[in-house]
Amino acid sequence: MLECLRRRLERRALWLTALATAAVLVVMLYLPVGVVFVEAVLEEGSPTLGHFADVLTDPFYVGFLADVVADPVAVGSHLASLLGWLGAVSVSLSLEYPIPGVGVPVPWLAVETPGVRMGLFGFTAYQAALSTVASVALGLPAAYVLANYEFAGRRTLRSLTILPFVLPGIMVAVGFYAMFGHAGTLNSVLGVIGLGPFAFIEANPLAIVILAHAFYNAPLVARITVAAWESVDRRAVETARSLGASERRAFRDVVVPQLAPAVLTGALLTFIFTFMTFPIVLALGGLQLATVEVWIYDRVQRLDYAEAATLAILETILSLGLTYAYLRYESAQAGFARTGSTSETEPLFPDVRTALSPERLAIVAYGLVAVIVFVGPMASLVLGSVTDGTGFTLRNYAFLLERQLEGTTFQTRPLPAIRNSLLFGLATLFVAVPMGVVISVLTVRAGRSGTVVDTLAMLPLAVSGIVFGIGLLQGLVFGVPLPGGWRLQVTGAIAIVIAHAVAAYPFVTRNVSPLLSSLDPAMVESARALGASRYRALLDVELPLIASGIVAGAAFAFAISIGEFSSTVILASGSESYTMPVAVERYLGRRSGPAIAMGTLLLAVTAASFVVIDRVGGRYEL
Repeated sequence: MLECLRRRLERRALWLTALATAAVLVVMLYLPVGVVFVEAVLEEGSPTLGHFADVLTDPFYVGFLADVVADPVAVGSHLASLLGWLGAVSVSLSLEYPIPGVGVPVPWLAVETPGVRMGLFGFTAYQAALSTVASVALGLPAAYVLANYEFAGRRTLRSLTILPFVLPGIMVAVGFYAMFGHAGTLNSVLGVIGLGPFAFIEANPLAIVILAHAFYNAPLVARITVAAWESVDRRAVETARSLGASERRAFRDVVVPQLAPAVLTGALLTFIFTFMTFPIVLALGGLQLATVEVWIYDRVQRLDYAEAATLAILETILSLGLTYAYLRYESAQAGFARTGSTSETEPLFPDVRTALSPERLAIVAYGLVAVIVFVGPMASLVLGSVTDGTGFTLRNYAFLLERQLEGTTFQTRPLPAIRNSLLFGLATLFVAVPMGVVISVLTVRAGRSGTVVDTLAMLPLAVSGIVFGIGLLQGLVFGVPLPGGWRLQVTGAIAIVIAHAVAAYPFVTRNVSPLLSSLDPAMVESARALGASRYRALLDVELPLIASGIVAGAAFAFAISIGEFSSTVILASGSESYTMPVAVERYLGRRSGPAIAMGTLLLAVTAASFVVIDRVGGRYEL
């Protein structure tokens, strides 16, 4: 009888696991998001849209569009205001006000906010648009070089375009602070030749925020565009040249139309990511440059949950709309995909004469800019942790050691932060990896319904960490009443693991699904014909063949857990559950040196995770 029961359970193990995963998703994902939605539409237990009306009619949030909501009849004057706003959006190349006691302003590094009532949402979109332009401007030259030239380290450099996906945002922000701060690396280098110090961050934090966003998203643009560039139909280019078109005309009329979908895809993804930005703006700009995410966090800190939930819902609606537009555009372009006859790449510097050509000199100039933007912040992070204005020092690490040995329990100490990050990362693996694998199996094997499963399971990619953190805090942390007087409640540490697992499992799915879908079904059928159950075939045949994807997904999950900040900073309110990114943010608000040292430790742990990803050959699928 036991053997019969075992066989029945084995035959139904996959679906039982799927039901268990669905139940976990309902509790861990949909319940917290639902709590946020309910908070925004209830007031003292009664349904209301008053919170939305308050936000949509407040110029602070929506700028001049508040007049449209309050008085939709006066469309003409509102349209004139809109046209005036579009005309006012500009990038300024001058900065006239110095910052007393900080340094001289930077006349060539300034981005001004238009002098119109944009509101919080308008400014968020404005900085996202500027960040998108900067990311495309930095990403396209990199794609051109990687797709057309051969040089030492080309493959390594191309693989490094995945790095931003595992770098914590707060660490990148600290790296830019170490690079562009008053006592940063760039000012130290300029001081050698008698220039500066310049107030790069203090004078114009928006410009530094845009550069930090470009650090994250330019590699994304490059990664997407390189693939398109390598698949350009070279025969069409050769045909155009043979018909008398110049090289520039052939590029404009033949190559550009084939690259445009990839560039637009990268730009749209960049806009989505930077519209939902949080840790970089919080660390480099604070409330002075508050985006919607930063303001939601501030409302939560002030215990104004209704307003925070309302803003979170409006932001989620906008982000879902943008994500839907991206998916529709990607789907529309998929039918036009073509495989070109890719020509071989040419050496980047075959001889001295070629190296001095205008094209190669332009590539060298771009390389110098790329080093400053991409390598400089991370190198400055490490260098800044062991130097100060007088030279080499271990003072920052000594402060961390002193805080650990002598700090009180309510102070942020480094060892608990490191311990918590590692423990939360390991716990995240035990939750996120099985969930990701099960969802991958269902997505690949469930036929048409697999698309529905994939869509429902990918919600974390469209909902910000702040929104999810609010939902967890108000739901599972505060407690959800159940029938019979029971109450569903979790502790802060478990809530953080839940938040990390929900953020990480889609990356496991994205690494496992492509490998699983490429397996030959005949192998599974042979195992089934020999008497293996569906569960046994999955366990003994399929999983060993996709082990590299599982390991890569696990490495991604661990790295994402180590660097997760958005939801953790809300949930880690106590003195025992903060992580390394939260510790970096707390130190940064008081002492930049210890924050940089803590960021260096965070970089070391993240880099170790990236080494695992690179060694097993995992790849992230958008």
